[in-house]
Amino acid sequence: MTDLAQEKCGVCNNDTPQVTEVEIKELKPQIPDWEILNIDGEPRLERTYNFKDFKTALAFTNSVGEIAEEAGHHPALLTEWGKVKVSWWTHSIHGLHRNDFIMAAKTDKVATQSFNV
Repeated sequence: MTDLAQEKCGVCNNDTPQVTEVEIKELKPQIPDWEILNIDGEPRLERTYNFKDFKTALAFTNSVGEIAEEAGHHPALLTEWGKVKVSWWTHSIHGLHRNDFIMAAKTDKVATQSFNV
């Protein structure tokens, strides 16, 4: 099994298939704290991180924004006092792709390495 956080996102377009149930069963254990939710008819990966204050939550949001920009794959981020909700899904296919699992793993890595979450 490869380390998802070390992978790079691949190119997606409207014809790219979503991950299968078999692929989800392989990938999900690598991001155990993430939930798969159906929002507006689309599956998404979602996790909320807790922080000691707004300033730290905002710094985490900016760090996630940096890795998203680098990968060319962008999440929904909701920053509040002491917490940040991160949602990953692939807009062009209206669902989940391996890229979303990669970025969730990268988000976890930022949280643990830079913010001790």
